[in-house]
Parts: sequence; structure tokens; C-alpha cells
Amino acid sequence: MNHRGTENTASAATDPPAELSGRVAVVTGSSSGIGRAVAVELAVAGAAVLVHANRSRQGADSTAEDCRARGARAEVVLADVGSAEGRRRLVDAARAFGDVDVWVNNAGADVLTGDAASLSFEEKLELLWRVDVEGTILLSRAIGETMRSRGGCIITIGWDRAETGMEGDSGEMFAATKGAVMAFTRSLALTLAPDVRVNCVAPGWIRTRWGEGASREWQERVLRETPLGRWGTPADVAAAVRFLASPAAEFITGQTIAVDGGAVR
Repeated sequence: MNHRGTENTASAATDPPAELSGRVAVVTGSSSGIGRAVAVELAVAGAAVLVHANRSRQGADSTAEDCRARGARAEVVLADVGSAEGRRRLVDAARAFGDVDVWVNNAGADVLTGDAASLSFEEKLELLWRVDVEGTILLSRAIGETMRSRGGCIITIGWDRAETGMEGDSGEMFAATKGAVMAFTRSLALTLAPDVRVNCVAPGWIRTRWGEGASREWQERVLRETPLGRWGTPADVAAAVRFLASPAAEFITGQTIAVDGGAVR
């Protein structure tokens, strides 16, 4: 990716304005991983960024500092998107931050690592449904209505296997929840057209915290199932989000873009 923040001063002085200059973006779940990469990428593209986390103030502050280092205005809000109170707090903070042009629903429950990994299947499913599905749906509806008068775009995060399926507990949970997000995206795009564009990015095997600690068997499976022969990175996903948020994608809505190295065929 061409990060203008890494260019020399003489070159940067002759560059045209970044494609999201003057825009305001909100990225939920942006204290680490994919969300952090997305927030920083949108900052590089010129957007002011509201960084969101549930509890990780340290991670959110670090992301905001990275955004500011790229010349962007950035602030932090903590809120639980799995609760009605938390969603209200986040929407209120977003409205105070500015007229939102780009809303990225990245926040999701981590049921593969940390304390949640020890939960039962039913408890994991409930958590995923509350955070990933209800959080995405209700936040998108709330912010979508405020965007209608001036335009904008909403981007959700799905999963490349949601429609083809994957064996095991995780496959069943993520197919159900991310499949719901992807189906909702298509319907919301119709509801908000022509004023607001709504699209979904569906990552495949992305090396986040789970991928970094995955077993040798999983490492081999990822390479075997990915035609491009490597793990994806958060930066790969962030590049797709940046494109969908940009004027270059102004005739794209209701679509799901897989970022998975060709793994789903």
C-alpha cells in the first residue's frame, strides 16, 4: 500500500489531497488487529477517525496516536456495542465528533482466545450474536438514518466461509453470525439507497492474535487452502475497506468483497 505518511516531504508537498480528506470515520473495535489497521489506513487516506474499544483504553489510545502520527484528528470512545447503553454512548460520541461519512462495523466478540475461549458453545453463540450481529445491525440502522441527509457509507465485516460453510463449532457459530451480517448488509443497502452505500468485507485467514498462535496443523491448512500461498494480514483487509470508503467505489453498494487470497472458490 502507498502510505503517504511514509513519503518524503518534497514528494508529499506535490501530492493531491488524500481521497478521504475532510471526511469523518468511525471504526468500531479498533484497539487492535484488523480494526486498528483500518483506523490507521483511513487516517492515511485523510479522514478524521473516532477510535472505539470496549475496555482496552490503552490499545485504543495507541491506535489514536498512530492516526495522529499520520496527520489525522483522532479521539477515543469506550463502549460495549453488545448493550443498548453502550450503543447509545457510541452514537452520541460519534455525533459529537462530527458528521460521520464512513462507519466501519468491525467490533466483534473474541471467542477463540482469552477468557471467552473457555465458554460453552451456547455462551459463545450468545456473545457473538449480541456483539457481532445485534451490534452491527442496530448501530448501522442508527447511523444510517443520520447519514441519509448528506450521504456516506457503512462497511460491515463478514466472513469468507459464511456462505460455503466450515466444519466444527467455530465454523457453525461464525457462519450463522457472519452470515446474518452479510445478509443484513444487502438489505440495508437497498433501504438506504441512493443516499448511503453499504458494503461488506469478508476476511479469510487473517493473521491476527489467533492466527499467530495457531497450531502447525492450522498453519499448514491455511497455506493449503489459500491459492496466494500466505496468511492475509490486517493491512490487506484495511486496504479493501479504504477502497470501499473512497470515491472510487461510489457505484458499489450491497456487495460482499472477500479478502482471502482466493481461498473460497
